[in-house]
Amino acid sequence: MPAYEQIKRYVIRRISEGDWKPGGLIPSETELVKEFGVARMTVSRALRELTTDRVLTRVQGSGTFVAPQRYESTVLEIRNIADEIAARGHRHSARVLTLEPSDDPHALEALGLAGGPAFHSCIVHSEEGEPIQYEDRYVNPKVFPDYLQQDFTVETPNHYMVRLAPIQRAEFRIYAQKPDAYVRRHLMMDIGEPCLQLWRRTWVGDDVATSVQLWHPASRFHLAGNV
Repeated sequence: MPAYEQIKRYVIRRISEGDWKPGGLIPSETELVKEFGVARMTVSRALRELTTDRVLTRVQGSGTFVAPQRYESTVLEIRNIADEIAARGHRHSARVLTLEPSDDPHALEALGLAGGPAFHSCIVHSEEGEPIQYEDRYVNPKVFPDYLQQDFTVETPNHYMVRLAPIQRAEFRIYAQKPDAYVRRHLMMDIGEPCLQLWRRTWVGDDVATSVQLWHPASRFHLAGNV
């Protein structure tokens, strides 16, 4: 194995084992040269490639740091965020901000309802106590009549709905957006920080079951999928 690959694996192992934390300063190139007994250009290549892969971030005049963690979610497969977080060995928690009937005309149109109300929920999902998703969801009461009676701190809306009525089809769009002040505050984001916003509608039979907007801080989250 080339020496630069050995150094890359060493750095990744120290990060994955928790020895080097996100945002923390790692040993300098000079220190790594001494530790591995290699040329400086070998160490430089390893750190450069890890920076390209967004494992590390390099700051001129300050050093090389472990990049902030970006949590990943699947786009093409609709999955329960609590399951994704658990699969990473982390703790999921949810805070319900809104759970009520709504006559919002845009929501009624998106759900194909001639008259209201729709059901509306707003929930902040966190991973290890850090908010990573703001969920703004409208639900068709014909499909899920007991939606407002659920405790979504115990079971996510996604898990509840899929358990009762499997999804037949879905459509979605992804945007890069700046959130409004309300969403930004609940995601604990800096002013001007962008979000990844996913809008999705799903069907159960011939009925639109739900229309949802999912906001994710771009600095802590990315969306991925395979076909």
